[in-house]
Amino acid sequence: MMAQKEYILTYEGLKKLEEELDYLKTVKRREIAERIKVAREFGDISENAEYDEAKNEQAFTEGKIAEIEHKLKIAKVIDEEDIATDVVSIGSCVKVKDLEFDDIIDFYIVGSSEANPAEDKISNESPVGAALIGKKIGDKVVVAVPDGNITFEVLEINKK
Repeated sequence: MMAQKEYILTYEGLKKLEEELDYLKTVKRREIAERIKVAREFGDISENAEYDEAKNEQAFTEGKIAEIEHKLKIAKVIDEEDIATDVVSIGSCVKVKDLEFDDIIDFYIVGSSEANPAEDKISNESPVGAALIGKKIGDKVVVAVPDGNITFEVLEINKK
């Protein structure tokens, strides 16, 4: 049997998952139950598209609930106190300088489940995230990306 992948979350990510689970278990389940009830009132459910659609959504929602519950059960939450500011780790906010374009970029290193590049949240498993993990202020790191290599210099390491 393969070892189970560690599911790393920040406290913020944990809260987000718990809120989603609560929404699915309360609001979403109620909405779907009501749709099923209304669809049954149409009569013959064997050819009832509304009923089939609601039942499919119910199955999807129950699967999502089970998935989130599993993630929460195996999650390793990064304690705010454990986030160092002398070395990049999961939970670090890192300010880097792109040495080619002279751009300053902020990255928030998170577990893969929380990654959202649009919010500058990058996974510790992404090429940039993996390259930054363990680096210190002043370190330069070369990251292989589809367009070639990017060289960053670590300028600051903070907690969120």
